[in-house]
Formats: sequence, C-alpha cells, structure tokens
Amino acid sequence: MITVRNPGALTLVEDLGRPGLAAQGVPRSGAADRRALIAGNRLLDNPDGAPALEMTMGGLEVRAEDDLLVALTGAETPAWIDGEAVGHGEVLALRRGATLRVGVPRWGLRTYLAVRGGIADRPSSARARSTCCPGSDPSRCAKVTASPSGG
Repeated sequence: MITVRNPGALTLVEDLGRPGLAAQGVPRSGAADRRALIAGNRLLDNPDGAPALEMTMGGLEVRAEDDLLVALTGAETPAWIDGEAVGHGEVLALRRGATLRVGVPRWGLRTYLAVRGGIADRPSSARARSTCCPGSDPSRCAKVTASPSGG
C-alpha cells in the first residue's frame, strides 16, 4: 500500500476507461495519455489496463507502506526517493517507509505512477476506476492499495 501525502495539483486513479458502453450513455473516460499508462504497466508486468495514479503537473508525494516496484511514465518529471534522484521510464524499488516525491514536468502535462500489481482505491464500477484527489484536501486520497490482482 502507498499513502498519498500530497496529491499535487490534481491526482486521479485512472485505467483504460470503459470502452463499449457509449450506447448506454457511459463515456470511455480513463487515462488522458493511454500510451503512457500502458508503458508504465508493461514495465511492471501488469495488464495494460491496470489502474495507476495520473498526475497533472506533478507535485505528488507518496509513502510506501510495503516494499513496492513502481514506474513513472508520461510527462518527464524530476523525481526523488528519500531525496535521491531517480529515473523516468524505468522500474524503481520503493522500500517500506520510503517517500517518492515527483516534481513538475519538464515537458507535457500528465505523469503516471504505476505500481506492480496495480492500484485499488475502491471497488470498481462500470468496469473502470476513477477517483479524484483534489490538491486542496490530501486526506480525500489518503491511502491507495497496491492490488496483487492487477486491477
């Protein structure tokens, strides 16, 4: 599990959305940058559509409650684990108690934090997950669980 200590400007739990439900009035929704979400999931051997955290303009800070493998994809951002600079687009080890801090993107708008096993913030509805973590109230997105099922 990870704890969101600061969601930045806007952090959402996103997957690939709800394809095939438009006839019932349900929009596709899902990740704004589908390729980046898929890339992060593939780095971690997750299913392509596994949920991840989608950050708008960076600023996310999370604390690992367990040993985890994670990846940052999408808009390239500086990032640090316990103050040590880490890479983008690669598998990162986030040890229990460690803090990952994500800066502002150098280019682009949305960065994805994928976790091996996926993210489960609540039971899914309409075959998808989407949760808002408003920047003004980090407690509304306080705990996100790394799900071994892969979402």
